[in-house]
Amino acid sequence: QVQLVESGGGSVQAGGSLRLSCAASQGYTVNKYCMGWWRQAPGKEREGVATIDGDGIANYLDSVKGRFTISQDNANNTLYLEMNSLKPEDTGTYYCAADLIYRPTYDCYVGTTNPLNTWGQGTLVTVSS
Repeated sequence: QVQLVESGGGSVQAGGSLRLSCAASQGYTVNKYCMGWWRQAPGKEREGVATIDGDGIANYLDSVKGRFTISQDNANNTLYLEMNSLKPEDTGTYYCAADLIYRPTYDCYVGTTNPLNTWGQGTLVTVSS
């Protein structure tokens, strides 16, 4: 069973930065299958923020393009989300997700209706104005 553990959330002022980490359990290779970050703000539906497939092709929610960067660290078996120029509307619980089987690149994107297989417990990000 693959486990994903997120960290790096916290409270920052608008314009600040945070880096989220998602450590995968031993035996899972972070650059093999689709992985990504989703978030859920209070009272809102969960939305995809950024995804990356096994070929390193990334996809981003329009509102975070140019501000957020998703990356993989194979040596540490960790997925990251670098978040800069944070805005209050970025507030929410951020979840890491990973596939356990292959999916085509066209289905590894923030709007996919086919949920990834495994999810972490989430880390809270609060951005104040």
